[in-house]
Amino acid sequence: MKDKIHPKYNRVIAHCACGNEFEVGSTKEAIKVEICSKCHPFYTGNKSRVVDTTGRVDKFKKKYGLQ
Repeated sequence: MKDKIHPKYNRVIAHCACGNEFEVGSTKEAIKVEICSKCHPFYTGNKSRVVDTTGRVDKFKKKYGLQ
């Protein structure tokens, strides 16, 4: 491996939108995520969707004249 070409690898705190914080390794100085293992529906078993999909079905129906 060549010397002095690799970025510095840091231990940083990642901040989730739900308020959870956890330590990860990264070349960035700060990490902000929208969803983590504490709030993701796959891990929590919560059936409600966190992602905003308002109006997508109506937009599709309007586009193809299915109303």
